[in-house]
Amino acid sequence: MKKNETMIRLKKGETIQLPIRRLGINGEGVGFYQKQVVFVDGAIPGEVVVARVESVERRFAKARLLRILKRSPHRIQPPCPVYADCGGCQLQHIDYPMQLKLKKELVEEAFARYTSLRKLPIEEMVGMDEPWRYRNKAQLPVQLRGQKVLMGMYSARSHRLVDMRECGVQHPETNRILETARKTVEELGIPIYDEKKHTGVLRHLVVRFGFQTEEAQLVLVCRTDELPRERELVMRLVRRLPQVKSIVLNVNPKRTSLVFGEKTRILWGKETVDERLNEKVYALSATAFFQLNPIQTVKLYDLVKEAAALTGKETVIDAYCGVGTIGLWLADRAARIIGMDTIPSAVEDARRNAKRNGIGHAEYHVGRAEDLLPRWVKAGLRPDVVVVDPPRTGLGQPLIDMLREVHVPRLVYVSCNPSTLAKDCEQLLQGGYELKRLVPVDMFPQTAHVETVCTLSGSKKK
Repeated sequence: MKKNETMIRLKKGETIQLPIRRLGINGEGVGFYQKQVVFVDGAIPGEVVVARVESVERRFAKARLLRILKRSPHRIQPPCPVYADCGGCQLQHIDYPMQLKLKKELVEEAFARYTSLRKLPIEEMVGMDEPWRYRNKAQLPVQLRGQKVLMGMYSARSHRLVDMRECGVQHPETNRILETARKTVEELGIPIYDEKKHTGVLRHLVVRFGFQTEEAQLVLVCRTDELPRERELVMRLVRRLPQVKSIVLNVNPKRTSLVFGEKTRILWGKETVDERLNEKVYALSATAFFQLNPIQTVKLYDLVKEAAALTGKETVIDAYCGVGTIGLWLADRAARIIGMDTIPSAVEDARRNAKRNGIGHAEYHVGRAEDLLPRWVKAGLRPDVVVVDPPRTGLGQPLIDMLREVHVPRLVYVSCNPSTLAKDCEQLLQGGYELKRLVPVDMFPQTAHVETVCTLSGSKKK
C-alpha cells in the first residue's frame, strides 16, 4: 500500500462503523478505519459506534457520533444539563474510575510515542474523593441577546456561547458570585462587548474564591478603561456580595481571544485576596496564576517535595514560579530558593508571599527561565534541584540545552501536557538524564487534562 493511499478512503458525509481503541488528548474517542485515524467526540474506548465523517485532513478524520452499537459499561448519564453543548468538560459521560485509568493511559501513550523508553516508572493516578466543585476560579465571557445578558462557555470548537447559571466543577460560591454579578450588570444596562463590531465594554466576568479563607475577588474585564455607571455597579456588588473583598477592572482593548489585558486598576477593596494551602498563606492579584484545584494542589506539591528530597542544604530553582507556590512549599527544607516568572505582578506576589510566610531565603526575579537560568549557570550558579512547571508548550530549547549541559542532581518537572513532557524528557534522556518516577495527578476531573509530576536525575553522565 502506498504511503498516502489510505488518506483518500474516507469522504466527508460518509457513514462508518468504528471500534474505539483509545482516548484522545482532547477527550475524544479514537478509532482506526482502513488504518486512518478517526476522532469521535463522545465515544469511549471499547465501544463500537456508527459515526458520520465531518472533515478529512491529511493525517486524520473527524466524525460525529450517530449511535452506539456496543456500549461501554463505563458510560454514564452526564449530570450537567448543558454538557453536550458546553466546551468546558469532555469526560462527564465516563464514570470516574475509568476517567483515571484513561488519563494514565494518555501519559503512557505519549511516552511510548515520543521517547525511546521501553519500561516506564509510572504510578497510579492520584484522583479525588469528590471529583466535583473543585475549581477556585472561573472566567466567563458575556454576551448580549436582546436585553438579556448571557454568561457561559463557548461550545467546543466554536464561538457559540452556551448560557449557564451553574457549573458542577466550580465551587458553589463562585457560581453564586458570577450569577449575582451577571444580574447586576443586566439591571444597570452595562454595555456588553460585541466581538464582531469591537464595540461595547464588558467582555468577561472573572471570580477567584479562596477555599480556606473564603475571600473572593471579582474582576470585570472591559474593552475600555471607562466603565459606565461604575460607582453604582460597585456599590450594588459590595452590598450583595459581602464575601467579595476585591473588585478589579482589567482593560483588554485588543481583538484577541486572550482574557486579560495589561492594565489593571482597583475599583474597590484590596489589591489581592488570600488563599491558604496547609500552613502557607498566598496573596493573589487579579491576573496571577494559581493552581485551580486547591485540594489536589496540596497532593501535587507534596509529590514535588518528595521528589526534591531536600535536606536543608540545597539551592532550589523554582522556574515558572507564578506567585511562588511551589518554591515556598519547599522552602522549609531548602537553603536557598530562586524563582522567576515573566509576569511582574506575579513576582511581586511571590515576594510578598515569601515575606508573609516568614521566608527570608527566597528571591524572585522577572524574566524567562529560558533566559535567566542559562545566564546564571554561566556565571557560576550550580543548583541542586530545579523545579519546572511550564505552560502547555513545555520547556524552551535554551533551558533544555542548559539542563543537558549542567547535569542537575534532581530535576522535578510538573507538566500539564503529556506530549510536551514526553518530548522534553526524550531530549533530557539523550542528554544523560535518567527518568526515576512518573506520577499522574487528576487536577481537573470531568475533563481530559492530566497533570504529571516527573522526577529525573542528572547524575548519569553521557
